[in-house]
This record gives sequence, C-alpha cells and structure tokens, in this order.
Amino acid sequence: MTIRMPVYQFKREQKLNTTMEEAWDFISNPTNLKTITPEHMGFNITSGTLPNKMHEGQIIKYKVKPLLGISMSWVTEIAHVKEGLYFVDNQLHGPYKLWYHEHTLVPMTDGVLMKDTITYKPPIGFLGAIINYVIIKKELRNIFNFREKKLVHLFGPTNN
Repeated sequence: MTIRMPVYQFKREQKLNTTMEEAWDFISNPTNLKTITPEHMGFNITSGTLPNKMHEGQIIKYKVKPLLGISMSWVTEIAHVKEGLYFVDNQLHGPYKLWYHEHTLVPMTDGVLMKDTITYKPPIGFLGAIINYVIIKKELRNIFNFREKKLVHLFGPTNN
C-alpha cells in the first residue's frame, strides 16, 4: 500500500507602487532575488554570471539554507515566461520533492499587483508533513513578510 503525501500551496499578494515595466525589470532579473531574501537564508547564486532577464529554459543554481541553517544546493529552471506578465520557476534539484513557483504581475490603475503562488511538497514523506506544519509554512510567511518590507522600501508605500 502506498500512502500519498499532500501537496501544499502558499499564496501571497502585494501591491507595488510602481509601473508594470519597472516591476517586471526587477522581478525578472535573477540577481535581485538575493536582495529580497532574508540574510539568514544564506542565499547565493552559484551559476556564475547571469543575464539581467530570465528566459524560458534558463537554469539557475543556488546555495541556500532553507531549513535549520543547513546549507544545500538548489537548482531551478525557468519553466515558463510571458514577458512583462509572469514567469514560473521549477525546482530540478533541492530540498523539496516538488517546488513550482508562479510569479505574476497584474496592472492596476495605481500600481501593480504582484502575486506569488508556490506549489510544493516537502521531502521525507510523513515527517515532511510534520516539518511543513511546524517549520516550512512559518518560514515561507517570514520570507514573504521580509520581501514585502523590502519591496515597500524599494518602490515606496502604496495607497491601500
């Protein structure tokens, strides 16, 4: 008998006080990911020099400390890109059994709505479900709370 472990989803929306073009230029530049990642994550791109724009099929290699300060390699592929609107990164190798992160920009009359949807499956079966409940969900909230503050600092406060 095989027990199927759940797949989880984390969603976050943030209004940005900027234009679609400026928002896209920022989020589609892979080197900006370090700027919006908390220092304790130990995030470093190890792919070498990257272009200023992501493109479909691009492979990006990182070192990161996603859980308990343990450093590990993480390799993602930019699976889909619709210029100016969205891109998806998909984990090829890393700490999760599944990691599929959709980054979407939606124009608004007074800024841009940035939407993140992460579909993920923790490693190690049943223990992964416990780790998700105790650590992963909280860490994702903390990472995106940090990002929210950083993006407000970069683009200014919004009028919501």
